[in-house]
Amino acid sequence: MKRYICLDCGWIYDEEYGLPSSGIAPGTKWSELPDDFQCPECDTKKSDTDMWAVID
Repeated sequence: MKRYICLDCGWIYDEEYGLPSSGIAPGTKWSELPDDFQCPECDTKKSDTDMWAVID
């Protein structure tokens, strides 16, 4: 499982934990997130690939 960081605000998406509060189950890989997924802190879009980085 990987973690992704939003380079705009520092929020981390951890595939292991998902985002249950938004209906994203634990174990959901980044590639499986919907194309319209946005950072819950700053609304940076998943499609803005230069704004996200793998941190492990």
